[in-house]
Formats: sequence, C-alpha cells, structure tokens
Amino acid sequence: MQRTPADGTTIPVIPLRSAPGERSAWNRSLLTVLVWSVVELVLVTNPWQISSRIRIRALRAFGADIGEGVVFRPRTRVRFPWKLRVGDGAWIGEGVWIHNQAQVDIGNDVVISQETFLTTGSHAHRRDMALITKPIVVDDGAWVTSRCMVLGGSKIGRSALVQPMSLVNGAVAPNAVVGGNPASFKGPRFPGIE
Repeated sequence: MQRTPADGTTIPVIPLRSAPGERSAWNRSLLTVLVWSVVELVLVTNPWQISSRIRIRALRAFGADIGEGVVFRPRTRVRFPWKLRVGDGAWIGEGVWIHNQAQVDIGNDVVISQETFLTTGSHAHRRDMALITKPIVVDDGAWVTSRCMVLGGSKIGRSALVQPMSLVNGAVAPNAVVGGNPASFKGPRFPGIE
C-alpha cells in the first residue's frame, strides 16, 4: 500500500503481513519455545522467585552455558537460553532483558545492571522487515550499568564501563568508560593502564 503525502510524493509502506517471520532465529521446535516461555515466566522473570540457583538451573536446562558463582536476579528475561553464555562470577541485575535472537556471550566477572536491554535483532527496514541478527560480546570484567541498551554487533571490551542510560552500537575499547546516546569515550576506567 502506498500513501501520498500532501506534497504529492509517494512514500512506500512495507506490508508487515508478508514480512519474513522471526522463527528463523529460534533454532528449536515450537514446542521447546512454548515450554521455555512458561518456564521463563514462572522461574526466571517471576519477581517472587528469589533464588538465583533455581533461575540458573532453569536456564541451563534449556541450553544456557552459565559458569559458577553467577548471580541472576529476579525479573530478568532471556529470549533463547540456548543462545546465551555467561562466564564465572557474573552478576545479571534485576530487570535485565537479554533479547538474544543471536548469540550473547557475557564474560567472567561481568556486571549487567538493572533494567539494561541487550538485543541482537533488528529488521531490514528498507526492504521487507526481515529479521537481521548480530551477536553481542561483553568481555571479562566489563560493567554495563543500569538502563543501558546494547545493540547487536556490539563488543564491549575487557573491564570497560558503560555509564547509565547509554546506547552501545559497535565496539567499546577495553578499559574505556563510555556514555551517552550514542555512547562515546569519556576516559579510562583504570587510569595509567593501556
């Protein structure tokens, strides 16, 4: 369907009914995805379920690779646990949403703070709205503070720090402090170390 604005130009509208579906990112059967949705709601996202151990067991049962000593707080969401790796000693804060239609790798001793959103998916917005996915990597020791957004294709370097409310779209150097929208370099996290 085309719409003609007052100036007479034609601006295309992509018919969403014919857009390629997201099932291409599932890598599992419909039944597995549906069962995971129930388990996620009851054991992972549920704010009344306070045990990290139960949350981590549920994620591992569906294929997540989660290291030792990980803290996974309530109200978290993980779209596809079979596309998640979390290293030893990491902390995943309350309300973190990992919308991982592609692989998300979180290193050792990483902090992902409250209400942060990691998303590996986007759409071919000029073509047919088909799903486009790119992985996310957060290296050892990094801290992504509260309410940040990390987009697919991003790599956050070792011991980097992302300031609150920042948008990461691309590479963050090791030991860098970045902030803003888009996130830009603010200085080193640990001065005197290259």
